[in-house]
Formats: sequence, structure tokens, C-alpha cells
Amino acid sequence: MKIEDIKKISVIGAGAMGHGIAQLCAMAGYNVYVMDVKDEFLRSAFEKIKWSLGKLAEKKILKENIEDVLNRIKTTINLTEAIRDADFMIEAVPEILELKKKIFREADLNSPKHTILATNTSSLPITEIAKATSRPEKVVGMHFFNPPQLMRLVEVIHGDKTSNETVNLTVELARRLGKEPVICRKDVIGFIANRIMIPPTFVTGWLVSEGVFKPEEIDSAAYYRGGQRMGVFGLMDFVGIDVHYNVSKFFEERESERFKVPPIIEDKVKRGELGVKTGKGFYEYPDKTWRIPSSWSESLADKFNPLINVFISINIAAELVDQEIASIEDIDKAVKLGYNLPFGVLEMADKVGVKEVVKQLEELASRYGHIDKLGKILTPHPLLKRMIETGEKFYK
Repeated sequence: MKIEDIKKISVIGAGAMGHGIAQLCAMAGYNVYVMDVKDEFLRSAFEKIKWSLGKLAEKKILKENIEDVLNRIKTTINLTEAIRDADFMIEAVPEILELKKKIFREADLNSPKHTILATNTSSLPITEIAKATSRPEKVVGMHFFNPPQLMRLVEVIHGDKTSNETVNLTVELARRLGKEPVICRKDVIGFIANRIMIPPTFVTGWLVSEGVFKPEEIDSAAYYRGGQRMGVFGLMDFVGIDVHYNVSKFFEERESERFKVPPIIEDKVKRGELGVKTGKGFYEYPDKTWRIPSSWSESLADKFNPLINVFISINIAAELVDQEIASIEDIDKAVKLGYNLPFGVLEMADKVGVKEVVKQLEELASRYGHIDKLGKILTPHPLLKRMIETGEKFYK
């Protein structure tokens, strides 16, 4: 199948991600079938799409009439109806492995043999989802970032049996949707962006849990000195601490020798203090709207070195390079676009110097390595040490 052969796209799940993906597909000229389990969910999704298109029209971004885009979208509560003549499916249901496998099993049975089946998961294994089908070579990860209408990054992920043809076609589709795709060549937990950016939160979470730092000290440093507009814990509040917790649990379950969810994160989830959406997380939000917390200040910014998180991310990124999971360029594109960083972590490694990165990691390991699992995260990757010996840089 060629990209020109894709005429109809099915989006399974009409929630926060699903309705945004459906809108993108319709705006790109595709006929779209959106499926969810209740008509009320579909009506709500349709109204959100209509509102979003209206905003784009006001800003003169939308290049055609709103009604023309909406006419390309049909809705159904029947999966078979949604998938029966689709060329490409994008599943966007909650991050529950058995639920996704059920959908893929039914989609496999009821869609044409040429249909590519993509999952918009942020961390679940593509390979496991593909096992529910008779066409694992046509199952692929297509991870959009939230909100999909605005975020430019899409990660395209190989399962163990995903064909290069399927990956290449998915990359081309992402481009036609106006996105900038990166390729994750192996089915690893967190893929590229989350795999690089989540491990530092294990470290900062444990440092807060152990009373070494306060959230506002880490976030003040990240904001005033590190160029991170939402800080570390502020970003968790914005995304939802429960969402962050669920992703962190995937890391813990699949790599228990290296990752353990910090008690402070678990405690917030148990208390129902999930961030902006509940009015309280690490900070308080009386009107359930994110804003810079009043406890952040420049005077606190010197308490914590914001480069600590960068050094940890560089360490994980080196692992991805060494294992040929992603290219250097795709790694930096993923963290810049997925997390709105002003720099790529491997660009920063070259700027700071790999020797300095290793030195800082070793100092952190000696200082905090005794805390549960942190020694494993903070130990410099062998690639970094080899680069010191050879004088190599990530970018030639």
C-alpha cells in the first residue's frame, strides 16, 4: 500500500486524544470514522471538534469551510462499522493493555487485509498489542502528544514484527497530518521522549520524598535557571499526577531493577490530589487553571542545579543511541517537540562536554546512589565513558 491509497481512517476512542486526532485527519482531507462506546461521548467529541475548527477559522489557519471538514467525519458506536473499509486505524482508548488487545483483535477480524492498525499509546508494548492480531507486521505505534491539534511531535514505534513498509507509511501519514515524526526502532518502555524525560522525575521524586529538596526549590531552579516553563512538579500537576503515576508504574513493572515509583507520587494519587484537575497537587489551583505557583521564586532557584535532570536524560539518551533504538537527531527532536525544551539533550551533552556529564553523574551517584534504585539511574552509561576515551561528540 502507498500513502496515496489511504482514503479512510478510523479513529477508535473519541476522548481527549481521539477527537483531536480525528480532527487532524479530517483537516488533512481524509474521510474519518470515529468510534466510541456511547453516543453522548461522540456528540461531545463532535462539538469539541467544531469549537476547535471555529478557533482555527478565526485565526485564519483553517484553509476551508468548517462544514466541509465536519462533513468528512462520521461517528458510530459499532467497531465493525468503523473499521470494515478502513485503510488505516488509529486506536486512542485508555491505557489498559487488555482493552487495547480486545480492540485490535476485533479490528483484525473485521477490517480489510491491507489495513494498518496503529495504537496511540504512550508506554504500552506494541509487540504485546500486535499479538492479538494475525497481522503483527501491520501493527505500529503512533504516539501523538496532547493536545494533538497543537503538539507537533508524533513517535512512530516498531513492534518486534512491524514491517519497515508499515513504519514508513505511518511516518508519511504523520507528515501529511502536519506533524514531525520520529522513529523508535525498538519496542522499549517510554519509547523516546518519555523514556528520556521520565527517569529524572524518579530522581527528583525520591529527593523530595527523602526530604533532600522541596518541590518549589526544584521547580524554581527549573523555571528560572533551566528554561522549563512548568518546572518538574508543575508539569506533573498540569498533565495529572495520576497520568504520570501510571506511566511511572509501567517503568517500574517492566524494569524493576532500575525504577521504583517515589512515595511522594504514590501518596498524592492515594489522596486524590492529582493536580490542576482536582484543584490541588504539589501546588494549589483554586480555579483549576494552571499558573506559575506563588511559592516559586528566584531566591529558591539556587537551591537545586537544574542540569541534574539534563545529565540524567543524557545518560538515558546515550543508552538509546548505543542500542540503536533511535537516531541522535530523532532523540533531540523528540525531547524538544514533546516536552517544549529549548535544547536537545545530546546537543547539551556536546555543549557541556561528555567528560563533565560523566563527572556530574558520578558525583550524584556517590551522593544519592544509596536511595532506592537511584544508583542504577545515576551510573554513567558505558557509551559516555567510551566517548571520553575517543574524544567523540554526538554531533560530528
